[in-house]
Amino acid sequence: MSPAPHPSLLWDVFCRVIDNHGDLGVCWRLARELAARGQRVRLWVDDASALRWMAPGALQGDVPGVQVLPWASAQDAKAVAALTAGAPATAWVEAFGCEIPPEFIAAGAVATSAGGRFDPQPPAWLNLEYLSAEPYVERMHALPSPVLRGPAAGWTKWFFYPGFTPRTGGLLREADLPARQAAFDRASWLRAQGIDWRGEQVMSLFCYEPATLPALLRQLATADAPTRLLVTAGRASAAVQHTIAHEIGLQRLLHERQQLSISYLPHLPQTGYDELLWACDWNFVRGEDSLVRALWAGRPFVWQIYPQPEDDAHHAKLHAFLDWLQAPPSLRRFHDAWNDVHPAGHAAPPLLLPDAADGAAWQEAVQAARARLLAQPSLAEQLIGFVQEKG
Repeated sequence: MSPAPHPSLLWDVFCRVIDNHGDLGVCWRLARELAARGQRVRLWVDDASALRWMAPGALQGDVPGVQVLPWASAQDAKAVAALTAGAPATAWVEAFGCEIPPEFIAAGAVATSAGGRFDPQPPAWLNLEYLSAEPYVERMHALPSPVLRGPAAGWTKWFFYPGFTPRTGGLLREADLPARQAAFDRASWLRAQGIDWRGEQVMSLFCYEPATLPALLRQLATADAPTRLLVTAGRASAAVQHTIAHEIGLQRLLHERQQLSISYLPHLPQTGYDELLWACDWNFVRGEDSLVRALWAGRPFVWQIYPQPEDDAHHAKLHAFLDWLQAPPSLRRFHDAWNDVHPAGHAAPPLLLPDAADGAAWQEAVQAARARLLAQPSLAEQLIGFVQEKG
């Protein structure tokens, strides 16, 4: 079913790339989903190179309604001048706290105050925050922040928090997602990737460099049931290859037992990554975008949260998410081990693969969480409604 039509508004979305799988991935999904709902989007990115594999055709303008522009152009004198030659955007979105270039703000202020053919109404200015399940998200969502200085003094910026509960901004979700999942053919997809699947358990691995990765590989290599591990390109593949190269005992287990088969995948477009999650019995994910996609996949998953070692703030964020997920004790313990979360002065907990009963409990928790989320409006829906209200 196509999403209900909305009045076509023009959005400027700004993205500074820190982790090109995360920041850019979320911003591209947002731009694409806004366009799917009848909006027009200019996506300003300081490094859009990952879109070549993440979203083929994006840089060439093949996605109707979305234009990808280099961040530097927002500060270029000619580009800034061009902003005043056309209709100003209805909404500005600063993704993850990145700041809109002052030259762009000044040009926008000129455009909205010039009178004549321009609407004097300032754009709805949104600071799209990072995803979290912590309690402050519901308190802070949709709060105003007056702009006190600069050419836009007197305007208002709004905090917009994605989240997991009805009192937050929701999560990105395509209108046709359930239908695409229902039509997905696992065996055909694996065959198309050149994977000779013979009914064994399938796991995906998208991670940083977890300290317990050797323990995971050893347990999979010695398990009673065979496993096919599908490792994503980049840091995950490098981490697995480094572990095997430096673990002589693991090399021997892989050769003698042959219970663990490892396939290293190429970079996948976002649609392909979604299908990877659907094809697997278990998923290991990292960061923000893949966490959301794992929830929609509805399979048991383990999340490696982005580490913040300077103050361990990610510990509270991880546990808040597990509280919302209503994660069973075994899933909590596994997450703590995978993320190296433990009290100061204590050893890291051991990484233990779940037994059948634990695995069923993990699946039940994820399916219940997915059902709760499907009953809530998506992030794109809420953003459009919010901007229309403020306009």
